[in-house]
Amino acid sequence: MVALASPAQAASATAAFTKVSDWGTGFTGEWKITNSGSSPLTGWTVRWDFPSGTTATSAWNGRLTRSGNQYTVTNESWNGSLSPGQSVTFGFNGTGTGSPSGCLVNGESCGGNGGEPEGPGAPGTPRAGSVTDTSVALTWSPATGSIASYDVLRDGRTVGTTVSPSYADTGLTAGTSYTYTVRAKDTAGRTGPQSDPLTVRTTGGGTPPPPGKVNTGYFTEWGVYDRNYHIKNIVDSGSAEKLTHINYAFGNVQNGRCTIGDAFAAHEKSYTAAESVDGKADTWDQPLRGNFNQLKKLKEMHPHIKVVWSFGGWTWSGGFPDAMKNPQAFAKSCYDLVNDPRWEGLFDGIDLDWEYPNACGLTCDTSGRMIFRDMMRAFRGAFGDQLVTAAITADASDSGKIDAVDYAAAAPYSDLIHVMTYDFFGAWAAQGPTAPHSPLTAYQGIPQQGFHSDAAIQKLKAQGVPADKMTLGIGFYGRGWTGVTQSAPGGSATGPAPGTYEQGIEDYKLLKTRCPATGTIAGTAYAHCGNQWWSYDTPQTVTGKMAYAKDQGLAGAMFWELSGDTSTGELISAIHHGLR
Repeated sequence: MVALASPAQAASATAAFTKVSDWGTGFTGEWKITNSGSSPLTGWTVRWDFPSGTTATSAWNGRLTRSGNQYTVTNESWNGSLSPGQSVTFGFNGTGTGSPSGCLVNGESCGGNGGEPEGPGAPGTPRAGSVTDTSVALTWSPATGSIASYDVLRDGRTVGTTVSPSYADTGLTAGTSYTYTVRAKDTAGRTGPQSDPLTVRTTGGGTPPPPGKVNTGYFTEWGVYDRNYHIKNIVDSGSAEKLTHINYAFGNVQNGRCTIGDAFAAHEKSYTAAESVDGKADTWDQPLRGNFNQLKKLKEMHPHIKVVWSFGGWTWSGGFPDAMKNPQAFAKSCYDLVNDPRWEGLFDGIDLDWEYPNACGLTCDTSGRMIFRDMMRAFRGAFGDQLVTAAITADASDSGKIDAVDYAAAAPYSDLIHVMTYDFFGAWAAQGPTAPHSPLTAYQGIPQQGFHSDAAIQKLKAQGVPADKMTLGIGFYGRGWTGVTQSAPGGSATGPAPGTYEQGIEDYKLLKTRCPATGTIAGTAYAHCGNQWWSYDTPQTVTGKMAYAKDQGLAGAMFWELSGDTSTGELISAIHHGLR
């Protein structure tokens, strides 16, 4: 039972409703509850009616119950207390076209907008009619409310205004992709949310490249130091021909903005002729050096490779919740940095590695299930037809990290979603049991249900994430324990095995000879040597995982990270050939 504010507290509340997206037959609704009194509010309940044919399901940030056409949502344990002036939101997915009526908050009239939509709703997703070399004809389902006009946005920028739900965009370039959204303005001058995006490619301009499988590898900025791994190694190993994307890791997220991680490694470090991709030494007065210049040279030699700047990661994800208080400003700052004139033309887009939205990594976030959608939508608006990708959790346990976020709602704004299907188990559990850190499937005795690659892929598919936008994550390293006597998985241990850079982890290129594989389980390899037990992928198990990726219709593979492979690129080759 929710404790409501007593009259002595002089606490009161208002509730305002918004359709944050609307696709004709359904919508996403959001209520905003505000403590409009002078004393703390210790709980809230919102009740409203929907007309017949309109329903609400799948609420987040509140507990939803239904009686006929009446709906009631009460606060969660963590969002019921509101100081004077403080607000909280909850949302839900709806079907039908109706709007709420008879709204009550804590038994009193909702006030605010009385439960009526606050400003116009989102128009339907644009549809393309006639497409030529230089023009695109668009139509869309009207937004709810008293609509005065619609703004048409191309690649996040307004290109026209129309009073009818249609628009012809002209003066375009042949053979070019454009992303469109639409937003409505009502007769009171209020602007509503943008529609879901539509990407259209104009005709002409040559034949687009044939579709192929994705082979994305992360390059670590700090790898140029102790690891002595440089862009030239990608070429010398024969891997450049096999990669489709390089994710440059990592940029930081600080004070609501994207920032450079290590400026010296990124664009200041000077390379000799022997160290350089093209055999030409850097000069003291050239405007761009470091990894960025080497990547530009790599792209000149291998123009098929897309280079994407990745932000966040395990260590630098703590800035995302604060940045997402203003998603548009955050996205704009990242666009400006990624496309800085100093390295113009280097990056083909951005990769967002938030570990983890609405869940805990090094820090915890409680922004709600739709925060990832909000982020990807803002970045799609800022980056237009540049790549917008993300690395996401593979925790498919009940009420785990996948369940905490609506990844399907973010998929329309995402080019690729890299599923980090590794690091399920490791020596952070110092006494074991030993278990493969990247199992493809479940097996008898697996320490945690839902901690395997197939569980993650199936849960994301069931949520509605398109298979052809997901990649399967591969680790180019192993995780290991020491003090192990049992060869098979499930043994006890005394702690993490020693590693070159960190206890309990080692590169594949070293493990393949130091502790060769002695068995396989759940589609991955393990090794018992002396008192150490390691699990890692080999070219053979990678080939099997690529067969799985093809069978599931996935976009391809992503791996962490390039320096873990051998000097001849064994694992990258296995991905490449396995996806063909």
